[in-house]
Amino acid sequence: MNAILGSIIVMASVIGGFLLSNGQLEALFQPYELLVIGGSAFGAFIIANPMRLVLGVLKGVPALLAGDKYPKQAYLDALALLFGLFDKARKDGLMSVEGDIEAPESSAIFSKYPKVLKDHHATEFICDYLRLMIAGNVNPFELDNLMTLELENHHAEAEQQSHALTRVADGLPGFGIVAAVLGIVITMGSLGGPPEEIGHHVAAALVGTFLGILLAYGFVGPMSIAMEHKAGETAQYFGMIKTCLLASVQGYNPKMAVEFGRKAMPTHLRPSFLELEEHIKASKG
Repeated sequence: MNAILGSIIVMASVIGGFLLSNGQLEALFQPYELLVIGGSAFGAFIIANPMRLVLGVLKGVPALLAGDKYPKQAYLDALALLFGLFDKARKDGLMSVEGDIEAPESSAIFSKYPKVLKDHHATEFICDYLRLMIAGNVNPFELDNLMTLELENHHAEAEQQSHALTRVADGLPGFGIVAAVLGIVITMGSLGGPPEEIGHHVAAALVGTFLGILLAYGFVGPMSIAMEHKAGETAQYFGMIKTCLLASVQGYNPKMAVEFGRKAMPTHLRPSFLELEEHIKASKG
């Protein structure tokens, strides 16, 4: 929603100011200039990055149109899921959750929270570390280091997308200059012609510079920052899961383990203690 609203404001401000200054809107319509800038920038983007990163960015940009990747309900569901697993392990022994983590798609506990189950990375993260806990006596300090290493790697990979898009934004003004230079070349070939034709070519060349700067600072640059925020949201969500798992392996009861996770949530999403307790009770019911 923010991406759509922000784009509308940028376009309305730029075009509105231009029209109010008695500008002619058709003068800004230069599809060939846009082809030079956009095509060159995309080609350079492909040259600079491995295909997995290119596809990741192309997949990540439409996701910016959606809301928060992990809203409050996602945190509540994850905490309730972890409470259910911890509670079962405490009552029936740690081995009792082996079936749940080996086949989460058929688990009665996981099936209560389809959105968490749909998040394959979150489900795999929970199952992998519960599997380690079942395998033997796990040193909480070593488990913490292992989780931190995995999450740091995942976060670094997620940030690569925003960094790649930032480099595209940095290059767009340069490609705008390329389009402008090509426009001047065309203008030089029209010298001796009607003044209005020369003026049209000069205007088209200047629009090339304008489009390169507008795309860089009005759209692509802000999109790269938005993708960085998305990566940060993911890191906070998995940090909460990590906190719960570590509290459990340290011997805290299920209620205390998820309370640790609640405290690790972002403050603007964090539910009250009673709100979390009611959500867990409703899920159990």
